[in-house]
Amino acid sequence: MRHLVVVLGDQLNADSLVFDDFDPSQDCVWMAERVGESRYVWSSKVRSAVFLSAMRHFAASLPDRFPLLYTSLTDPGPDDLVDLLALTLQEHLPRRLILVRPGEHRLRVAIQACAKAQGVEYVERPDIHFFCTTADFKSWAKGKTSLRMEHFYRWMRQRENILMEGAKPIGGKWNFDAQNRGHFGHEGPGWLPAPRSFAPDALTQQVLSDVASALTDHPGDLGSFDWPTTRDEALIALDDFLDHRLPAFGRYQDAMWQGEPLLYHARLSASLNLRLLSPREVVDGALQRYQKGRVELSSVEGFIRQILGWREFVRGVYWLNPDRLLASNALEAHAALPGFYWTGDTDMQCLREVISQTLSTGYAHHIQRLMVTGNFALLLGVEPHQVHEWYLAVYTDAVEWVEAPNTLGMSQFADGGRMVSKPYAASGRYIERMSNYCEGCRFNPSEATGGSACPFTTLYWDFLDRHRERFWHHPRAAMQWRSLDRIPSDKLDAIRTQVANIRKQLR
Repeated sequence: MRHLVVVLGDQLNADSLVFDDFDPSQDCVWMAERVGESRYVWSSKVRSAVFLSAMRHFAASLPDRFPLLYTSLTDPGPDDLVDLLALTLQEHLPRRLILVRPGEHRLRVAIQACAKAQGVEYVERPDIHFFCTTADFKSWAKGKTSLRMEHFYRWMRQRENILMEGAKPIGGKWNFDAQNRGHFGHEGPGWLPAPRSFAPDALTQQVLSDVASALTDHPGDLGSFDWPTTRDEALIALDDFLDHRLPAFGRYQDAMWQGEPLLYHARLSASLNLRLLSPREVVDGALQRYQKGRVELSSVEGFIRQILGWREFVRGVYWLNPDRLLASNALEAHAALPGFYWTGDTDMQCLREVISQTLSTGYAHHIQRLMVTGNFALLLGVEPHQVHEWYLAVYTDAVEWVEAPNTLGMSQFADGGRMVSKPYAASGRYIERMSNYCEGCRFNPSEATGGSACPFTTLYWDFLDRHRERFWHHPRAAMQWRSLDRIPSDKLDAIRTQVANIRKQLR
């Protein structure tokens, strides 16, 4: 064998450069499902099923001219993906192992070590999926002590000539974030366009059966599985979003509502991260709707900022120094992740809603992740790596390059502010303003002490108190921390006592 071409579960783009100069007479494609990839974090059944279904459909779509070695979840062999790869290298003795960079540092290091141990040349080909290469990002970041998405986003807008009029942004503003924070009020969202659903075909049904059998003790529910797992389905989902939900996405992207997990969001991130969709075609589709007058600038800009700005930014941040990022814990948080994160069994209605939705569907939009599950873990002081592993385990779009910076850098402020300027910490009042989660909840978001005190609010004031010294003179956070001045010392003592009781209850 000349080349063994490795296609990993998040690299399902047919235009990948791994297929360039492929010679079917002496090369072979290698794909494998291994239970170890679902066990190094306690991956939910839904997340595993999305990856495996997409992989099997991609393998089935490969032309006959691509000889394929495919190992399914139920096939015999080592549980560990790299151990299986080592056996393949020993059996077929290829001269080169060809792939694009894996989406997780630990897997990249392991595959490199495996190739070296087997005496096989390891070759990484350029990754054409992203707008920005890791080398370009490293050059942009050079010399910067802090990395800000807004600065990177403006650079990318100019470089790619997207939503630009010459050297200036269309509309005279780089972003319309101030117009992207609408909430529904007491009347609620009203009628919402139902998203396209994708009933499992025979191949996906077999995946669901295999996952249910192999991962019986893993969290999540496969009963309502309806994710797009082929490129054709992903393209349908893209058009559905662009035509029916993008027009209101900008205004309501931060809003939350009980029983409405999607609202005006896209649910495209899994397809993007599996590479069933390219970010360029997603951005181009949004621009086409704007140019036809079907979408306002504030909505199209807010959406493109997520793709061209944030998604590319977090990938660049991750690959600058993944080891440092994964080990970061700037706020010295050491509490255990509460057990209800794996069950949704809690009296806090907002957390019950978001976690139950997550375990059932593998989905939550960015504000549910940041300001509900992430905010609570931050306020409680959960050890950041535990939070990281939970997010990596439960979401269908979770690959470490995108999940780790979002969780450790943005949500948990574990990197100490290298990625965002201040912690995303908020009391229960924020959740009350942006959702109806507090309606009918036994906790009152306005109260920090007493039997009906909202744990978010209690922990919020305790968080400010614990980190007073660090942020009291912070240029972006000082005003928030100075609000401690209005809390009498006896009230702070009562809050500390209430926090101690919360922590006891969560053990």
